[in-house]
Amino acid sequence: MAPAGDREGYWGATTSTLDWCEENYAVTLYVAEFWNTVSNLIMIIPPLFGAIQSVKDGLEKRYLASYLALTVVGMGSWCFHMTLKYEMQLLDELPMIYSCCIFVYCMFECFKMKNSINYHLLFTLVVFSLIVTIVYLKIKEPVFHQVMYGILVFTLVLRSIYIVTWVYPWLRGLGYTSLGIFLLGFLLWNIDNIFCDSLRNVRKKMSPIIGATTQMHAGWHIFTGLASYLHILFSLYTRTLYLRYRPKVKFLLGIWPVILIEPLRKH
Repeated sequence: MAPAGDREGYWGATTSTLDWCEENYAVTLYVAEFWNTVSNLIMIIPPLFGAIQSVKDGLEKRYLASYLALTVVGMGSWCFHMTLKYEMQLLDELPMIYSCCIFVYCMFECFKMKNSINYHLLFTLVVFSLIVTIVYLKIKEPVFHQVMYGILVFTLVLRSIYIVTWVYPWLRGLGYTSLGIFLLGFLLWNIDNIFCDSLRNVRKKMSPIIGATTQMHAGWHIFTGLASYLHILFSLYTRTLYLRYRPKVKFLLGIWPVILIEPLRKH
């Protein structure tokens, strides 16, 4: 997607099937797309703390898996944008599919007995992941991956709307905030793709720091990372309400949302 003429750096020639709009090796010769790389920190650090908290609270393992899956996506994306190598691209894109499958499982198992396992749904999602992986490795077409990812996200959106409409209407704020932030990220992703030449021309006239604000793909990482984290909180809030716990959203340092679980309600 990026125009020709980028520098070559430490990782050598680009082998990925995608090359985003950020100028390659413009900040340092050791990172191909600097801002697209460091913006993944939002998908790496907060979910790690969420994973630790989920273990402390004794939550079901599916939520530990959700947090860790988001971290893996962030780490894979870091490696991809740092190197622009095809193998690292797969480390970014395939975990996006796997993590969404975990999210789908959690959302459709919110209203089941504690520690129950839906083997039919589990099998379906594993088979879906395998088929997407095999086909994508064969055809190497990014649009195929994007469509499969979109199907999973659309499934999550429909399920979330059902929950906030018919089950827990008071969770609309959290559910729609997550969706709105994701859509904003998707808008930035499209702007980065469609107006790349214009963005690059604008950046040439700016200082590097000010120019960083025009890195729309980095914005996609930030907003979708936050939206995915909020989605896990939404899923976790829904589940713990059903299990008659008392989940509460708190803000660390008045900024970052976390869920704290209070003891089981007395019957």
